[in-house]
Amino acid sequence: MSAPDGAARRAAPPPATVAPAVVSVTPAAAELIRSLRGQHGPLMFHQSGGCCDGSAPMCYPAGEFRTGSSDVLLAALEIEGVAEPVEFWMSAAQWELWRHTRLTVDVVPGRGSGFSLEAPEGLRFLIRSTLAP
Repeated sequence: MSAPDGAARRAAPPPATVAPAVVSVTPAAAELIRSLRGQHGPLMFHQSGGCCDGSAPMCYPAGEFRTGSSDVLLAALEIEGVAEPVEFWMSAAQWELWRHTRLTVDVVPGRGSGFSLEAPEGLRFLIRSTLAP
């Protein structure tokens, strides 16, 4: 599924009080992102905040997951070796709960969540959080 005019579907960016480094990636996550980019093209993340699969960041081909007014764009991640930024979206309701944290995308052994691209790799993305200064 390709999204229509992306600008029309994007939610407002997070409030100005959010530091630009609200989301980062570990070296292991960056390595997996580079591999997935090579297999699937440009990528994006979405984290819904629901239970089970919704509690993990899901990685999709860019534009495959349709974002809307209930989503917030938290970051456009610059990953070395990836030509374009990797957008990281979160449901606005989840961001409301996590806005006081800094988020780190990491990867661990295990089955990837739902339709997330890493599922066949024997790895899964997860979020580690720390309180913001």
